[in-house]
Amino acid sequence: MLKLILKKMGIIIGIGILILVLGIILFLYLSPQFGGTPTAVQEEKFSLTNHYKEGKFINSGNVDMSMGLQDMGKSIVGYFKQTKGVIPEQPILVETILPSDLLNYTGKIRLFWFGHSTFLLQIQSKNILIDPMFGEVPAPHPMLGSKRFSNHLPITIKDLPRIDAVLISHDHYDHLDYDSISKLKDKVDAFYTPLGVGSHLESWGISKDKIHELDWWEEIMFSDLKFVCTPAQHFSGRGISDKAKTLWSSWIITSKDDNIFFSGDSGYGKHFKDIGEKYGPFDFAMIECGQYNTLWHDIHMYPEETVQAALDVKAKLMMPIHWGAFKLAMHEWNEPVERLLEASKTQNINIIVPKIGQEIQIEKDTNNTEAWWDEVNAEAN
Repeated sequence: MLKLILKKMGIIIGIGILILVLGIILFLYLSPQFGGTPTAVQEEKFSLTNHYKEGKFINSGNVDMSMGLQDMGKSIVGYFKQTKGVIPEQPILVETILPSDLLNYTGKIRLFWFGHSTFLLQIQSKNILIDPMFGEVPAPHPMLGSKRFSNHLPITIKDLPRIDAVLISHDHYDHLDYDSISKLKDKVDAFYTPLGVGSHLESWGISKDKIHELDWWEEIMFSDLKFVCTPAQHFSGRGISDKAKTLWSSWIITSKDDNIFFSGDSGYGKHFKDIGEKYGPFDFAMIECGQYNTLWHDIHMYPEETVQAALDVKAKLMMPIHWGAFKLAMHEWNEPVERLLEASKTQNINIIVPKIGQEIQIEKDTNNTEAWWDEVNAEAN
């Protein structure tokens, strides 16, 4: 009798495991979240670059992007571990943006930060979105990631004005979000991405003639603006088998009056000096500062390196980004900005740290570092 019961239990467990595995396989292959795959024609173009080898993009200097099983295990445990301070104890308050305040803007350059690396840039009467991640969780499924630190965003996608162009730095979920793109695509005129990232956009129903893929150091004119796709030290991939199949980058946006730098995600490297020497100085630089760890130091900077990167690109004014929205590392949520400000004390550099949703006016905000994050912690206590 006992053998029969155990046998039935084994069959039930086996069927359950089979269903789970089948469900995972179907999700991996059928979910639109994972995006598309570069075509053979695209890959032929990739092979002409000096940073594409054996079917994958590589970093300058062959910086290693791999992580061993032991380190991978540590990062997974650390990610799901509930550690005090890693997530704010209460939601971050954001400033509301009224739709009417954005319509038909013709003034001097200004930006709005949505947390992490997402920005709306209004320049030369144009609306430019950078890395538009408006989703709740930076993952292919809500169960695979932690929620945004704020309960809502400054403005909904529906209430945004017509978007002239979208710039995307790479295809990771915290920078390229399927639901956000799906809601945005009908109100965007053009998309600019590093090589290969357009394959995701095409798979999500965006017309090929709206997509412009660039290699590092390539320039393209968009009306009276110049976009430059510049290097970064990172990696890409949305699924199990597509690591480094698309390129990652930083971006430069130049008008007749302003020169802007957006770092994307990057470890510290020589490319910052190269960018500064070729295209600097920059009136404003948005530079990664957050989601770092010793396990992946080559692909994400420490805050002290963020300060050095700002000096390398010759930034007149710098803002730390890639923090304040999601838990993607094990440090306390406000540690990046605290370390950054401490490191900057001995350097001649202007830094701003605006609230999420606050209007950023480059000419006026030359040293706005009001510690609003301290208020979040104080109110929680």
